[in-house]
Amino acid sequence: MELSFGVRLLLVLAAALVAVIVGMVAGLLARWDGARVPACIMRGSAAFGVSMTLFVLVLTSLGAFV
Repeated sequence: MELSFGVRLLLVLAAALVAVIVGMVAGLLARWDGARVPACIMRGSAAFGVSMTLFVLVLTSLGAFV
């Protein structure tokens, strides 16, 4: 499956948007759990990094970046 550059870019941007939302939710959940702000930022950014990595791996395994 050969996708154009624009479609690949849209897939990466959609994955980044979902990863940002996941990171924000993780930070909010950490804050509601009583963690301090630096810990919330660290947990949110870790959740962003993990989810973005997983999204890119899934897109690669589906053949979107071949």
